[in-house]
Amino acid sequence: MKRLPIVALALLGGAWTCAAQAQNPNPMDIRACTAIESDAQRLACYDHATGRVNLPAPRKRADESTTLPGVFGHDLPSHAAVEEASPEVAAPLSLLDSRWELSPEAKLGTFNVRGYKPVYLLPVFATSNQNERPQSPNPLNTVSTPEQLQNAEAKFQLSLKTKIWQGVFGDQGDLWLGYTQSSRWQVYNSRISRPFRETNYEPEAMLVFDTHYQLLGWDGRLLGIGFNHQSNGRSNPLSRSWNRVVADIGLERDGWTVMLRPWWRVPEGGTDDNNPDISDYMGRGEVQVVREWNGQEFGMMLRHSFRGGSHSHGAAQFTWSFPLAGNLRGYMELFKGYGESLIDYNHNATYLGLGVSLLDWY
Repeated sequence: MKRLPIVALALLGGAWTCAAQAQNPNPMDIRACTAIESDAQRLACYDHATGRVNLPAPRKRADESTTLPGVFGHDLPSHAAVEEASPEVAAPLSLLDSRWELSPEAKLGTFNVRGYKPVYLLPVFATSNQNERPQSPNPLNTVSTPEQLQNAEAKFQLSLKTKIWQGVFGDQGDLWLGYTQSSRWQVYNSRISRPFRETNYEPEAMLVFDTHYQLLGWDGRLLGIGFNHQSNGRSNPLSRSWNRVVADIGLERDGWTVMLRPWWRVPEGGTDDNNPDISDYMGRGEVQVVREWNGQEFGMMLRHSFRGGSHSHGAAQFTWSFPLAGNLRGYMELFKGYGESLIDYNHNATYLGLGVSLLDWY
C-alpha cells in the first residue's frame, strides 16, 4: 500500500486561525465562507450567503444645475432627473448551494479553499470498548500483542475542498478536490508516550452537477460522482486502506438537507488487501441528514453493508453543533457501530466526543 504524506499539524492551525478571523452574523449560511483565502472571493461569498447579490446601484436625483452626459456624449437637460430604484434583495442560498456553488449566482470561481466536512477539536473522545487488538482476515494485518490503550483520548478533524474546474461541460459540471484528515490521539496516556492511535487520510475527486427536480416534496439539487481513497498510512500489521467510486445525491427542503452516498469498492487482490471484508463492516453506502434550526446544526449518519446474515453490519452517528462565541461553536459527536476509523473497521463500539468546531457539514 502506498503511504500518503502526513499533513503537518501547522496546516490545521493555519486553517483554524484563518477561519476564526471571519465574522459570522448568520451561522446558518455563512460558515462555509470562512475558509476562503482570497479577501475578494470571501467577501463575495458573504454577499451571496446574506442575499446581497445582483443589487442595482442606487441612482440619485440629478442636481438642477448639473448636466448629465448622454449615452453617446450628448448632454441631457439640466432639469432631467433619474428616479431612485428600490433595491431587490435575493433570497439567501440554501445549504447545498452555498457549499457547492450550484446555481449561477453562487459561483465563486476556482482554487478557493473551502470547508468540506466538519472541522473540529474534541479534547474528550471516549469509549468503553477500545480496540486493543486490531484484526483482519489477512494474517499479515492481525495484531498479536494487545496494545496498552486508554479509553479516553482526543480527536480532531481537518476537512477542506477546492474547485479546480468550473464548467466541465460548458455551463454544467464542476470538478472539486477534497481532503479530510482525522486523528485519534492518546494524549492522556503517558505510560506509552501519548501516541497517535489512528490517523485516517482521505483525498477524493468529485464531479458535481446542479440539478432541479422534485421528489416527494424534496428539491433535488445535487448529483455527483467521484473517486475516494482512504488509508491510515501505516505498515503491517496496522495497515488499512480502500478505494471507492462514490455517487452523491443531494436533496433539501426548509432547513433540511439529505445526502445519499452509495459506493462501490475497487477490488484489491491477493495479500495486498489489508481488509478484504471491509465492505461488510464499513458498508456499501450511507445517508447523511442535516437539520439547521435556530443557529444550531444537527447531523445524523446511517451506514450499512446492505447484506444479510453474518454480513449484516452498520453504524450510526449523531452530531450536534451550536453557537458559542463568534465563529466558535460547541460540538458533540456520538457514534455507535462498526468503522469509527479504519483500524476499527470491524470493531463494534460506542464513542462519545465533546469539543468545539469551526465548520459544519458540507
